[in-house]
Amino acid sequence: MFELQPGLYRRLIARLWKLTLAGVVLLILYIVAVSFNFLWLFGGMPSLKALENPQSYLASEIYTEDGVLLSKYYLENRTPIEISQVSPNVISALLATEDARFVKHSGIDARSIFRAVNGVLTGRSSSGGGSTLTQQVAKNLFETRTEKFRGVFGSIPYVRVIIDKTKEWILAVRLERNYTKQEILMMYLNTVSFGNNTFGIKTAAKTYFNKEPWQLNVEEAAMLVGMLQNPSRFNPRLYEDRSLLRRNVVLFQMRKYGFLSDDQFALYKQKPIKLDFNIENQNTGRAAYFRSVIKSDIQKWLDEYNEAHPDDELDLETSGLKIRTTIDSRLQKAAEESVYEHMREQQRKFYEHWRGRNPWTQKIGGKYREIPGFIEQVAKRTPRYIALKREYGDDEKAIWAEMRKPVKMKVFVYGGRRNEKDTVMSPLDSIKYYKRFLNVGFMSMDPRNGHVKAWVGGINFKYFKFDHVKQAKRQPGSTFKPFVYLTAIDKNFLTPCDRVTDQPVRFEPQEDNNGPRAWVPHNSNGKWSYQQLSLRQALGRSVNSVSAYLIKQAKSASVVEYAHKLGIESKLTENPTLCLGTSDVSVYEMVAAYCTFANAGYRVKPLTVLEIRDKNGNLLKSFFAENKLVINANTAYQMLYLMRGAVEDPDGTSQRLRTQYKLLEGGNEIAAKTGTTSSYSDGWFMGMTQNLVSGLWVGGDDRSIHFRDMALGQGARVAMPAWGMYMQKVYADPTLRRSYPKVPFRKPDGFNLSLDCGGYAIDSSQRYIAPKVVESEEEEILN
Repeated sequence: MFELQPGLYRRLIARLWKLTLAGVVLLILYIVAVSFNFLWLFGGMPSLKALENPQSYLASEIYTEDGVLLSKYYLENRTPIEISQVSPNVISALLATEDARFVKHSGIDARSIFRAVNGVLTGRSSSGGGSTLTQQVAKNLFETRTEKFRGVFGSIPYVRVIIDKTKEWILAVRLERNYTKQEILMMYLNTVSFGNNTFGIKTAAKTYFNKEPWQLNVEEAAMLVGMLQNPSRFNPRLYEDRSLLRRNVVLFQMRKYGFLSDDQFALYKQKPIKLDFNIENQNTGRAAYFRSVIKSDIQKWLDEYNEAHPDDELDLETSGLKIRTTIDSRLQKAAEESVYEHMREQQRKFYEHWRGRNPWTQKIGGKYREIPGFIEQVAKRTPRYIALKREYGDDEKAIWAEMRKPVKMKVFVYGGRRNEKDTVMSPLDSIKYYKRFLNVGFMSMDPRNGHVKAWVGGINFKYFKFDHVKQAKRQPGSTFKPFVYLTAIDKNFLTPCDRVTDQPVRFEPQEDNNGPRAWVPHNSNGKWSYQQLSLRQALGRSVNSVSAYLIKQAKSASVVEYAHKLGIESKLTENPTLCLGTSDVSVYEMVAAYCTFANAGYRVKPLTVLEIRDKNGNLLKSFFAENKLVINANTAYQMLYLMRGAVEDPDGTSQRLRTQYKLLEGGNEIAAKTGTTSSYSDGWFMGMTQNLVSGLWVGGDDRSIHFRDMALGQGARVAMPAWGMYMQKVYADPTLRRSYPKVPFRKPDGFNLSLDCGGYAIDSSQRYIAPKVVESEEEEILN
């Protein structure tokens, strides 16, 4: 048997010590070199300041005025939370699966490293990885493997991996010195990806189970933790079997480390995966159109803030801002439900009305005829056609062949799962499909403070991105008439009970900027009653001839001036046709202007954002509405009395709000105006109570798409019912009664004008004529 001589043994031991010491010294020098990026060979490291204030992309959250989360702006959908907000099931599953010795090591676990190396050598990948949770936090949070931290040696594949691992070890130790175990655990849970652009446990719980993270049960927590190994591979929506097997591996680990008993493991592993999947994006959540429109306003303020604070720049999609808006979650819900219910019914009627025919028409010889080549012209403006044009050039045959080729797609439908269905349709047919839809814009505003309380910009934001509240502008029809009446009352000293005869009013060529031919506006039936109507009766019935008479006296330039004073910002054409609402305006402008009547003559600019706070809750900016007195309070109250006639009088165009919707019960007062434009292209309704002013437009995105008759196409039919349903919901909600009670309009102090116009018209012989009860307003026909 071989025996070492004592001297040789001592020399071997001494050599081993020297080699070990040299290895330790070299390791220390290597770590120091990596830490300080010696000769730029290893790439930089995050600074001490970065360690003390780790940065990650945090979604900015948008809240309603009453504190309900609407949605987020983000690059990565992530919202940080504290450990007290996380279910213990998540913590147990994570520790059992990713780092069972987390509480025992100081960032680097030698046992885990040995296990990982042994797994590589033996080919047993199931042995587990060598990275601790702290190392994974270092990798996720500080992005050490990106080009930003890559040095000269970073271009050498295997060397790069060793350097990256070394940096993560160094950072892990530093993190353990700077933070508690609980803080490191939450850094991990707040930064990891769960697929589908979902980052952090809070967003994951909401996305996959529609729960808060503290509500997750054992099997749900195990499924989410199981996804962390490979979110794409174990996506439960795409690969349920894989996800189930991986979840059960996590449950096994929980049993192995004592978080579950044998009986609990046997029970939970038999349970199926039950998702309530609802991915958060710009298409989901309440007030999607509102969020889309105000984004540019918020960004404008951020640009100003960043210019003034260059060392503290903020980003809307990554800085975790808390944005409180003026929207009321209850009113928004009531608006969305009412508009959806109403538009679904209108669409049903529209389909039936045009059954067997295409609705894109023009009126020729008194008949509606289809516009030739309409769909093809629309198609040429689509991104699909433009892309094909770049690919095929002037080969129109090839382009249209592609446009007619059926493909799988999802389309919007009323009803169904999330209002969409899978189908096969060509791009050209999809254009035809969507052009048959009517759209809508609805806005509700508190006239006392300018707070926009509800905003519905269309029938579905995912499939119809264009906003019809602020971005779209259409002819307002008779809803513009109150500005004409206001001008006459304020400028010509008329009262709501003064009378005007319903008779032809002629505008000569060039009179008040009229065109080259004489113009006589007609009522809906082309006739005149020759009755003397009070201004309240005339506006309540929406009589065109009286509006024409008033603008003839006041002049169109004065009407434009008053409309602009009240809040209409769009360019208005100064000519007599303005009395019938021929200049395009937005729902946003109309609601703001009407608020002046309910706000005692004060114009209040619509306010959408109340405050912006940083991620730590510090107030950055508060916003307040701008008030300005633009008309006398007495005049504003007279205008309310005028427009109450549409609801209260038996011949008013909005009487169904009283008879069908019962909205005048309990001493309530409503001032309203309907509007319809030529060929029924636009249907409008504006409604006011003392504390809430709302308006909406309904029509086709193209003016050539509309109903063909008054019974279906008037504003009182296509628009007013949605307002009626909305107010019914408002009054039925007990939590809203204090803010929006049923009350009469406030009469200004010292108001002593007698407002009792009676309910009858007077003919030329001064005899009283009982009114004819009608349910529709006049169509504005321009001859």
